[in-house]
Amino acid sequence: MIEQQQILAIFALNLSIMTLQQLKYIIAIDRYRNFAKAAAELDVTQPTLSALLLKLENELEVRLFERSNKSVRPTAIGETVIRQAEKILSQTELISETISEQKGEVSGSLSIGIGASIAPYLMPWFIKKYTDRYLNVRLTVNEIRGDMTIDSLRLGKIDIGIAISGNTSQETIEIPFYCEPFYVYVANDCLLKMPKFNPADLLHEKMWIMKESQCMRESAFSFCKTRSIGRHIYEAGSIETLIRIVDINGGFTIIPEMHLPFLTDAQRENVRPIEGEYVSRRCVSIYIRKDFIRYRMLKSLIEIILSIIPNKMIDSNLHNKIALISKNCHTLY
Repeated sequence: MIEQQQILAIFALNLSIMTLQQLKYIIAIDRYRNFAKAAAELDVTQPTLSALLLKLENELEVRLFERSNKSVRPTAIGETVIRQAEKILSQTELISETISEQKGEVSGSLSIGIGASIAPYLMPWFIKKYTDRYLNVRLTVNEIRGDMTIDSLRLGKIDIGIAISGNTSQETIEIPFYCEPFYVYVANDCLLKMPKFNPADLLHEKMWIMKESQCMRESAFSFCKTRSIGRHIYEAGSIETLIRIVDINGGFTIIPEMHLPFLTDAQRENVRPIEGEYVSRRCVSIYIRKDFIRYRMLKSLIEIILSIIPNKMIDSNLHNKIALISKNCHTLY
């Protein structure tokens, strides 16, 4: 602990001669754990980045990264310094964000992290509409695991997260956005003529569900638990894969409503609503840090997504929540 405090003291003393660009260098190296990828992100050559890191380590009198032919990883002290660097960059970005917000501008960079099972239904049209309308925003979208959303926000890797509802943290705010019904996609050799689907009707059929990293599985899993002991649950990595598996192998899977337009006319004949007291929907929320002040940026994102999602799915308290966040953002100026 004493050694760590001494290192941070050295870091603080040398901060006056460090540049923000140097902080970006070590953050990029940590993010990619690869000099070539980090150099490409920073628009410098790999030898230049290696030399700049060595120079910085000499100035700080500490080794920030362990390097080998196969890997790059931060030292224990390096981890601490990198976290401090992230906080410093975050605070400097707040300055420009505050100025833009006060001017009423929607500009600058916007990094979005979104769950992989949500992205296919929002991002294609969102990217098109957002970039057409907000020409001064540098938009970046990353598909991330739902359970990584909070950490990514906390570390400043993303500005806004879109993930399954229910992720809680003292450092973030959750904005319930919409809830989407699930439907059942049933194979041709199952009970196709039934008007609705009840799990009890297909106790002996195979159920195919999303792999553990997909938020859809979490939403559907209490529904899965209603099936009998001894059933077999197989996992796949995407909804498209699940549907093809059902078509070839039989059984059934669960799909969100916004996937229905992706089905062929013949496949739509195999879709049934879910009957009974089961979890048959997934709810999606937007996540921001509590110190987030870019209200106009947040509002711009929400307005575009609202133009994509059916009105019936929108959370009834969304606009009240946005109004409350607007007040909180202004108190942070």
